[in-house]
Amino acid sequence: MTKTRIASPEEQLPVLLRGTVDLNVRESFESEIRRSYNDQKPLKIKAGFDPTAPDIHLGHTVLMEKMRQFQQFGHDVIFIVGDYTALIGDPTGRNTLRPPLSSEEIEKNAKTYRDQAVKVLDAEKTNFVPNSSWLAKLSFGDIMKLASKYNLGRMLERRDFKNRFEEGKQIALHEFFYPLMQGYDSVVLENHVELGGHDQIFNLNIGRHLMEAYGIRPQNCMTVPLLVGLDGIEKMSKSKGNHIGITDAPDDMFGKVMSISDETMLLWYPQLLGQDAPSDDPLGAKKELARKIVTRFHDSAAAKDTLEWWNAGRPARNMEIISVNVGPLRSLVVGAGFAKSNGEARRKISQGGVSLNEERISDPNREIGPGEYLLQVGKKSSIKILVK
Repeated sequence: MTKTRIASPEEQLPVLLRGTVDLNVRESFESEIRRSYNDQKPLKIKAGFDPTAPDIHLGHTVLMEKMRQFQQFGHDVIFIVGDYTALIGDPTGRNTLRPPLSSEEIEKNAKTYRDQAVKVLDAEKTNFVPNSSWLAKLSFGDIMKLASKYNLGRMLERRDFKNRFEEGKQIALHEFFYPLMQGYDSVVLENHVELGGHDQIFNLNIGRHLMEAYGIRPQNCMTVPLLVGLDGIEKMSKSKGNHIGITDAPDDMFGKVMSISDETMLLWYPQLLGQDAPSDDPLGAKKELARKIVTRFHDSAAAKDTLEWWNAGRPARNMEIISVNVGPLRSLVVGAGFAKSNGEARRKISQGGVSLNEERISDPNREIGPGEYLLQVGKKSSIKILVK
């Protein structure tokens, strides 16, 4: 990795502290920053991402932007690809048991993470490490020793577990090992700082506890706020379908940003752009947010083209034409691949989410005659169909 001069604390602290939610312990963190500067030795900064889905989305980039700030100030960033912890499944924020992923699914997802991450991070200054490198080597005796370092009562104080326990919902024993395994990553790496989303503070503090238990100076824990998803309610998540992937096509990315509420836009501006949204023109501000996001993950030419396309009323691009049989609109929606069943197609049509040649149709049984049509489902999905 390229060696970079460590910036002064006066340069670092205002930037690194901006936008953080938790910092355990601030005095220790500031002391580490000063020591690093005086010795011109970089700090080890760790953050983990479980490859539970192939896409890195905008929610991930809030944390990755903080990682990039540390890189710019001369510190070493360790990107943990949680290929082993993903086998357990992070129970954070879950009110039910997380369905397990196969090793094949995890491996396939993990292969995409590096290429996507360097859209935000400096490739030369990022150390990508799978935590299977050490976790897969633990013997049963090692795991028992690790488990003895933490108290079950403390584990049940965690909100996710506490709520499920009180509601009589299942908590599998292996779920307790997730935060222990994440914490053991810090024991192995002996990092100075661990970064995470605000919902990860419990796991990060277990890392502090385990490092002390193994006789290692405990890490400082820094969290960033969670980015609310497209629905404006829950955190952005692939599993919730309310996300924007950083590899989404420019038109899709732009359209998804334009679909969010003005209230959500006000939250996204500081988290994604580091500035407040202009207050005088909400529509213009949303377009600017969309343009900057497309520029960041594609380029300025793609952003300019997409903005012009949007302002022109989103005319159909060069689309593939697919053939479907004559029939009711619901069967066309299924035939085009926008619904898995007639029932799902009925719901989408009845809810007003389906248009044919820019005409919104709410009758799923409306017969569609032969011809070529532009079929639009939702705000972001459209295709040309040849009905015959």
